[in-house]
Amino acid sequence: MAEPTPRRNEPRLRPAPLLFEPAQAASDPEHFFALESIDDPRELLARSTELTQAFRAAADRAMEFQAVAAAQLADPRRFDRLTAADIAERAEWTEDYAKKMVEFGRDLMRGRGEGQSPGAV
Repeated sequence: MAEPTPRRNEPRLRPAPLLFEPAQAASDPEHFFALESIDDPRELLARSTELTQAFRAAADRAMEFQAVAAAQLADPRRFDRLTAADIAERAEWTEDYAKKMVEFGRDLMRGRGEGQSPGAV
């Protein structure tokens, strides 16, 4: 189950920075944010936990942006409005999930709905 995202008035956790890996290192399947070079299991656990939290926070935040974009694209005031089916196709979602994301995005734009992912609706 996904962890709830922080509310806008609550401070966000500061996860470990996600640094882009050089193309040469990224091409090596054994290389992942230099975790393979950490010998101390305590340090490895700490750093891999930081990365896990950072990726979760990034995924939650990206999902909020997806929801807002979906809501904007579905806005009936737009002359080029998209249907839930159109949004679902573009985002590779089901139509039902697109409808939930549109509603979640509308809630976010109204200033509520944070901390509740569309899958939990």
